[in-house]
Amino acid sequence: MPRVPRLPLPLSVRFTARPGRTLRVAAALLAVGLVTATAPALAAQEPAPANAPTTAEASTTEAPDLGSRVVVFDPSMPVAEIRAKADAIHAAQVDDEMGTERWSLLFKPGTYGTDAEPLQIKVGYYTEVAGLGASPSDTVINGKVEVYNRCLTDAPTQPYCVALNNFWRSMSNLTIQVNGAGQDGCRATANFWAVSQAASLRRVDVRGGTLSLMDYCTAGPQYASGGYLANSRAGEIINGSQQQWITRNSEVGNWSNGVWNQVFAGTVGAPSEEGFPTPPYTTLDTTPVSREKPFLFVDADGEWRVRVPDARTDSRGTDWTEGTAGGTAEGRSLPLSDFHVASPADPARELASQLARGKHLLLTPGVYDVDRSLVVRRDDAVVLGMGHATLTAVGGAVPLVVGQQADRVVVAGVTIDAGTVSSPALMRIEEQRPARRDAGPTPSTTLNDVYFRVGGPHIGKADVSLRIDADDVLIDHAWVWRADHGVEGFTAGVAGDTDRWRTNTGRVGVVVNGDRVRATGLFVEHYQEHNTIWNGEDGEVVLYQNELPYDPPTQADWTRPDGTLGWSGYKVADDVQRHQLYGGGVYVYNRNDPSIVTERGFEVPTRDGVRLHHLLTVNLEAGAIEHVVNDVGDRVDSDAPGVPSYVVDYPLP
Repeated sequence: MPRVPRLPLPLSVRFTARPGRTLRVAAALLAVGLVTATAPALAAQEPAPANAPTTAEASTTEAPDLGSRVVVFDPSMPVAEIRAKADAIHAAQVDDEMGTERWSLLFKPGTYGTDAEPLQIKVGYYTEVAGLGASPSDTVINGKVEVYNRCLTDAPTQPYCVALNNFWRSMSNLTIQVNGAGQDGCRATANFWAVSQAASLRRVDVRGGTLSLMDYCTAGPQYASGGYLANSRAGEIINGSQQQWITRNSEVGNWSNGVWNQVFAGTVGAPSEEGFPTPPYTTLDTTPVSREKPFLFVDADGEWRVRVPDARTDSRGTDWTEGTAGGTAEGRSLPLSDFHVASPADPARELASQLARGKHLLLTPGVYDVDRSLVVRRDDAVVLGMGHATLTAVGGAVPLVVGQQADRVVVAGVTIDAGTVSSPALMRIEEQRPARRDAGPTPSTTLNDVYFRVGGPHIGKADVSLRIDADDVLIDHAWVWRADHGVEGFTAGVAGDTDRWRTNTGRVGVVVNGDRVRATGLFVEHYQEHNTIWNGEDGEVVLYQNELPYDPPTQADWTRPDGTLGWSGYKVADDVQRHQLYGGGVYVYNRNDPSIVTERGFEVPTRDGVRLHHLLTVNLEAGAIEHVVNDVGDRVDSDAPGVPSYVVDYPLP
């Protein structure tokens, strides 16, 4: 394999492609270069207005009973005690990719760690690390909260340390005062967050050091396939080996390099997109519609509440550095008494009953078996998951439904798994009746960090993962994944892929029938027909990432009834009049049969109202895509793995 160009990083390191890559494969590093984007200095933290809501700094109020997988830290606790608990959880979770444990590590307002004894912790699978302040400034970690490359012990070539499978974890509502005291020199100046999909950073303020989205210290940088940063502030950010990334409503001082597809929306200090695809930046000055994720916090009286931010339109920068509400978003604060605090032991009928009675739903960490639909029927309802709480379909149920009468619903922090009996959908947002009119900027339903999975930890079957029939829905970071690897024990075909294709069935990832549906950060992978089908008008997507399925056994299995070779990663219906996409990529790796060809990555009607800006296709190692969009764009195949084919605008100027 060719040597990859060296990045002038803090250390002299080289990216090298390793043979025998397993699980997820990406040739991202072949395209890596360093592009430095200068930006104005970050604004100083604004003081809170006199009438702002405040947070208890070291409240002695007892935490509510949130179950044994929620760990609440207080700043009075010794650093060594906090670190020991966090280290034990990380040791259990660092390789538990398909496991059932879920964790929330919550930090009450205050400062943790000192200059001499910093608090340095690492985050594994299914682990949420979050501050409990009204503002990120209320909870300060003097140290680091990090994710490193994962070293796979079963890889044919050792060491094999990558970030490709670092999924399902999060950090939010914290200030990180970077302190690498006691770490080796390679790690001294950066907080490492080397992750791929389903690993969000929200409401984070990184000070005194670099935020690195790759780990250039553990056996070299290797591969990463992320990711998502929103409502945050940082100085120097090293993108490194991240093949795609979206940064929304944030402030950055400097962004270094890009691989294939880096998208910025409403971000102060974002690099210019001039010169695309060198560098591969897509930059929107503002975010058309945004609504931040709800979060737990402890108020000035020591009471635990959930903050539900308001929607914003044409916004730029964070919602907590503007001083509009004392360092927290404009919105409403709900007492926990308004929620049913759910346990994984609760049967689905109890959860459904609580929703029907008008309760919001707080899902504490764990895996919930759902044998009947949990239906949200009332306006302004909130379903909030902690620690990557997971709903698993049982008996072909549709685990979560937003009903026809419900408006301004928020679903956040929830993972939904297919079960062994095929479900028609894993989540359905029903068409509203009566139709929505004059509802203002607030979306009818908002999804923040909502993830879907077909296969992986067990056999899974679902026809469609996410079906949206309602208008005015906002998707704010979703990973919709038909698993390309797992622990199901498949053997037939390359990497068990023939078994996987026949058993873990998922026809389409996302179907959008509603109008004015928007997405900021939509990741959809490995479905067996079109990965995304968009039938509604006035759709708008800011960053779309797709991998076509790895596992079709033959070309015949990947050919449409009309003879077209393969299904597209993104399909806009032929009769759609208006649609916009900013920054989209479709990748191919047909490892089960490298001779398979797909006709096109994107398929859309050719008319002025349908506008696609900054598209790419790329071959990861096997298979081919003939065109980027419709019949435009060059073929990508294994003759040049990792080298994208780009289309700047479609229709062509």
